[in-house]
Amino acid sequence: MFMQAVSDAATVAKNTNALLGAGLGLGLAVIGAGLGIGRIGGQAVEAIARQPEASKDIQGAMILTAALVEGVALAAVVFALLFKVL
Repeated sequence: MFMQAVSDAATVAKNTNALLGAGLGLGLAVIGAGLGIGRIGGQAVEAIARQPEASKDIQGAMILTAALVEGVALAAVVFALLFKVL
């Protein structure tokens, strides 16, 4: 009976730690993506203000980079959720 209680407590602790780790991973991924995309947008606006004739090139590079940052954030969210399940 004591061993069963210890086993149940270990299972609950493992699940709790998995949920905590998944929550931290999700939070860091969202914060990092938000900061990255905000920085990309801000720098692009500054670059367009300095060189308005290159706005199309800057805008294209900005959209591509923001999409790559979003892809990394999505991968981090998926990995955090997978680690919760495992």
